[in-house]
Amino acid sequence: MTSLAERASRTGQFLWSGWSGLAGLSVFAAVWQVAHEAYGSFILPSPLETLTAAQTLLGDVSAWQLLLTTSSRALSGFALAGVIGTVAGCIAGFHPAILRLVQPQITLMLGVPPIAWIVLLMIWFGTGSATVTMTAAVACLPIVFLGAAEGIASRDRLLDDMALSLGMGQVRRFVRIIVPQMLNRLFPILVMALGTAFKAAVMAELLANAGGIGEALAVSRSNLDVANALAWILLSVSALLAVEYGLIQPTRSELEAWRHAARPWGVKR
Repeated sequence: MTSLAERASRTGQFLWSGWSGLAGLSVFAAVWQVAHEAYGSFILPSPLETLTAAQTLLGDVSAWQLLLTTSSRALSGFALAGVIGTVAGCIAGFHPAILRLVQPQITLMLGVPPIAWIVLLMIWFGTGSATVTMTAAVACLPIVFLGAAEGIASRDRLLDDMALSLGMGQVRRFVRIIVPQMLNRLFPILVMALGTAFKAAVMAELLANAGGIGEALAVSRSNLDVANALAWILLSVSALLAVEYGLIQPTRSELEAWRHAARPWGVKR
């Protein structure tokens, strides 16, 4: 019962913190409205016009299919990069020589523009889903790797020594001492990687004519339909936020429950 009460309390705090996000979105919408009034609907449709276009798209079953296609491709690439990048980053974090050896290659990957990866992957995999998924994975992999490696390399070794002196085994020390410190660095990187995956997936679909939101944006461009293009962008961002706040942030809250003990009102007496 105590565990359920603590989880409910964390969920309530998480939902209550959403007010700050809504306030930020309201400011963004106000600036958007001002720009619309300055330049007109042909250049920048109003937020209301964009929401109306998005609502119209959501009434079409094929639009849902395009949205699910892009989301699944982006999430597949994100998951692939997350697993490979985290495992490789942990290994490199424990072995500084490996980290120094791999870091130039990571810098090289970060320096290659996503559009260059798309061209190469189109040659290697064609213009299907594999190209979109691999583009998202390649775009995310370097930053996930660096986040995991830095999280391991910058850990507090005194805590590890203290756990060793108390007779804690190697596996338990890794799970209870090292992993929480790594996740402290890794979760913000994962949020950034998720956004990168969605952007790379849409870009790859647009250039490769691989369906999804990217191809819908290409159609809107050819028709000079700015409101429809903004509506697709809005739906893409909404899908991104749904994954972040429906999956990543709740997972982070569960795995970082130990942070509550550091607050004055969270100490159990």
